[in-house]
Amino acid sequence: MTEIELLKKALQSFTGMSEETFLLSEQYWQVKTYKKGEFYNDYQQVCKHLGFVIEGVFRTYYLDEKSADEKNVFFYTNNQIVVSYASFINQVPCHYYTQSMLHSKVIYIHYDKLKALYRQSHEWEHFGRLIAEQASNIALNRTESLLFQTPEQRYLDLVSQHPDIMNTIPLYHISSYLGIQGPSLSRIRKRISEK
Repeated sequence: MTEIELLKKALQSFTGMSEETFLLSEQYWQVKTYKKGEFYNDYQQVCKHLGFVIEGVFRTYYLDEKSADEKNVFFYTNNQIVVSYASFINQVPCHYYTQSMLHSKVIYIHYDKLKALYRQSHEWEHFGRLIAEQASNIALNRTESLLFQTPEQRYLDLVSQHPDIMNTIPLYHISSYLGIQGPSLSRIRKRISEK
């Protein structure tokens, strides 16, 4: 299956978009590969693209001013949208880095082309609303998980949302995302494996 066919299938499943409506966009999508460590969007740059991960893993992180540590905020894996959403919709500089963690491939659309599709089609407007709702839910769930969940619950949620991530990226990135130290992650993994 080609990248555009994978995207079409995902969007039709996500929004119920018709074949004819999807075809309006076909000429606008572009495929890009990213090397490990390459940025999808850099700090203080305006995010110009909304992407769909064909393969690979991306992380969004920020630098803690006090410790200079990188703090992982979000992960994006196969068949997920990757975008610095607030930067993208407002076309303002981003407060985060979004970086490829492996050799990755994305099919993406430029902000201007997506806005044109919104004006052209109610189904594309519907897509935009669903993406906004999803982005809001992801951000809210992430905030609430840090406030109300135990690290073990956050770990189980991460594995549920990104089933292959434990086998593809270093565990210190997982620890950073969960807001814990490496030894705590080891204990959590041991407890879960013993259940």
